[in-house]
Amino acid sequence: MAWSYPLGRLFGSELRVHVTFFLLLAWVGFAAYADGGWTAAVENLFFVLALFACVVAHEYSHALMARRYGIRTPDITLLPIGGLARLERMPQKPMQEVWVALAGPAVNIVIWLILLLLGAGTQLDAFAQLDSARADLLGRLAYVNLLLAAFNMIPAFPMDGGRVFRALLCLKMDRVKATRLAAISGQIVAVGLGFLGLTSGNPILVLIAVFVFIAANAESQDVALRAASRKFQARDAMITEYRALSPNDTLNTAAQAVIHTTQHEFPVLDQNGGLMGFVTRNRLLAALASEHPRSDSALSLMETDVPTVTLTSSLNKVLEGLHKGAPAVAVCTKAGQMVGYITREHIGELMVIQGR
Repeated sequence: MAWSYPLGRLFGSELRVHVTFFLLLAWVGFAAYADGGWTAAVENLFFVLALFACVVAHEYSHALMARRYGIRTPDITLLPIGGLARLERMPQKPMQEVWVALAGPAVNIVIWLILLLLGAGTQLDAFAQLDSARADLLGRLAYVNLLLAAFNMIPAFPMDGGRVFRALLCLKMDRVKATRLAAISGQIVAVGLGFLGLTSGNPILVLIAVFVFIAANAESQDVALRAASRKFQARDAMITEYRALSPNDTLNTAAQAVIHTTQHEFPVLDQNGGLMGFVTRNRLLAALASEHPRSDSALSLMETDVPTVTLTSSLNKVLEGLHKGAPAVAVCTKAGQMVGYITREHIGELMVIQGR
């Protein structure tokens, strides 16, 4: 994810933190300091960090359960509104998806029970004191874990309950229709949260509502795209007319290519037509804006981690490569010569043209 930075690796997955998470810490610290001084600021920051440790446990429980079914989790990113575990793919068997989804809320329930055993308060008014440093720390943390478990079990995307809902629907209907229904449920919940946030003056609820609405729609579109792409091969979507760079080209040459073409990705080919990597428009413009010497080789900006497929590979395989963050997927012959490349935008265009 863009604007996220690695903290380290744990259980085979990279733990990352989004830059906006630090903005959340700054906002929490400032608000607590204005209310109760340095002591309140430190206590509230400690509470937020402890809460996000619980979020990390929640996300890693998804990752470890998915690993049981042979699904890797490349990374987990901490965001101001929670965490995001990026699974390589979702389980195709409905009950496997149910267990992967339930693993997260189950961990929050376990944490809640452990905190109760450690003496956390059980007063019902703890919900009203979640933002108060004067309240019992263990009690606040216990109730937030209970709240996380309950919120995540709402049967709407992108919450875990939405994935359970979709998996159960898949027992009676195809995955695309089941995902669409779960996504609509998620968007209805998002509208309700947004209304509640606006009427109560709670910006966090509004932020969560926007995230839920967008994520639900994205999940529905992604599943529909993958279903439709099974009918096509790489040759059906690849770009065959493009401007390529050579290993000897400079940044100035690449800049001229940007001006005179509509491409956003420029393959760098060796003298035999073999792919060496891609220079992207965004990366080139960023380098030029930072006054990078135009006489430098274009190879200095080249991205080399580019997936390759053959002409007869399915578009699903292409989508897997794009899902991992590659700027494009190269289509090559068995001899290694590049004959075209594919981006997510061009797959979308193919689906529109074909009426999918």
